[in-house]
Amino acid sequence: MRQSLQPAKLIRVGLALAVALLTLLLLWVLLVLTDTAFDVWTRLREGPGWFFYFYAGGFLAISAVGGFALWRLLRPRRGRKVRATRAQAPQRVDRKELEQRLERGEAAGMDIAAVRRELALFRKRKDAGRIHVAFFGEISSGKSSLIKALLPEAKPAVRVTGGTTREIATYNWRSSGGDELVLTDMPGTNEVGAGLDETARAEAMRAHLVVYVCDGDLSRTQFTDLSALLALGKPVIVALNKTDRYQRSERELLLERLRERLQEHRGEGKGAPARVDLVAVQAGGKREVLRVLPNGSEERVVREMPPRVDELRAALQRHLDEDPEVLEKLRDTSVFVLVAERLDEAELSYRRGRAEELTRSYSRKAMVGAMAAITPGSDLVIQGYLGVSMVKELANLYEVPVRRMDTDLLLELVQKRVARSTTIMLAVAGNALKAFPGLGTLAGGITHAAAYGMIFDALGKAVALSLESRGALRPAQAAQVFEEGLSEDLEARARRFARLALDIRKEPNPER
Repeated sequence: MRQSLQPAKLIRVGLALAVALLTLLLLWVLLVLTDTAFDVWTRLREGPGWFFYFYAGGFLAISAVGGFALWRLLRPRRGRKVRATRAQAPQRVDRKELEQRLERGEAAGMDIAAVRRELALFRKRKDAGRIHVAFFGEISSGKSSLIKALLPEAKPAVRVTGGTTREIATYNWRSSGGDELVLTDMPGTNEVGAGLDETARAEAMRAHLVVYVCDGDLSRTQFTDLSALLALGKPVIVALNKTDRYQRSERELLLERLRERLQEHRGEGKGAPARVDLVAVQAGGKREVLRVLPNGSEERVVREMPPRVDELRAALQRHLDEDPEVLEKLRDTSVFVLVAERLDEAELSYRRGRAEELTRSYSRKAMVGAMAAITPGSDLVIQGYLGVSMVKELANLYEVPVRRMDTDLLLELVQKRVARSTTIMLAVAGNALKAFPGLGTLAGGITHAAAYGMIFDALGKAVALSLESRGALRPAQAAQVFEEGLSEDLEARARRFARLALDIRKEPNPER
């Protein structure tokens, strides 16, 4: 036993020595600091008065700057989620600028039919002068049943299985205050189908008010969807449905939890909604209960549950009574955001199509130049003028300013990468020509033309990707993408460009 206690005793002795040494070190530091402080104080008192105040001011200034820096680094990061959510709010769209973009798009030949349809729907609803209320939420949360409770005469599709509402349905309703409303029953989110989430989001942006229906605490997906709606800046009513499933205490706890989840979105500032209400509702329906008979036996009885939607009616009416003009302006703002998104999609599709056309055009020009050359040059990026012109046209297409030095750097990096794979490319291009019966092995201009076609094809795609994804030409990243694209599916691309080279050779005037 004594042997077993010996290590523990040694540890205690070691700790005691460490504490003693630390104590002596702290005392020594204190003595040194005290001696230094008194020495500095004595020298300052002996010196001129102006130096004393200058020294004291500098000491305080340095201490203040250091303290402030430490506070900024160590302070709690409260409110970060709120700022992150608001930063994602859509930017306001200037209507005049939007019209100018539409005119430019039409002049360029863009397909903006979807944008025009969105604007036509906006004008139609605005002329009708009705308030649109969109019911938003996940599948099986009870949106259709809730509309049926508000409008007993309405006949939306209501079933036990999830995902009943596959299309948008609208119902006219006159509120107790005499306001004409249109209730929109939208497809549930997270439905397995063709873009139902985007359909629901677009209709929510077109509405004046949004009712977000849930039947319990918010999941991560639900919270993300609700945050996107709140970021639109329009009034939102969160309706907790199916409250008959909870006891009173459970319902209160759940409502308190939902209030906490919504709290970070409340308040003033950009992206904050005008108002967020939370109401508890019950859409009604049937419920099976167990009834005990006088003889002691039991039977199951289906009872009709009365709907409880008074809180929702009152919340809707409050929003309608407060300021209809504000509702109209908020709706207009979100619709213009939606139109701008549609226009962005049209522009992106147009630019991608034009970028492909430009890339094919310059690839063909490079192939024609290769076949016209008597002796292929050692620089496979032939005719530097073609490379510069292609980058310039792609930059103009994406409306991105590109410096000549960046273009030159990109072509230089591309040339170095091509030099490493020249032999392989020419060999693959030559082998590709053997796939055409009766041609045998062809070399020279046609082989080099196929190689040049592959080079310009990869270069154009790399430049377009850089301009689209980064909003600028990044030579190093673009050169890396070029090298990856050049080696991707090399044999199939070689056969395609070999066939194109043969077709160009057969043309009477390939320079066209």
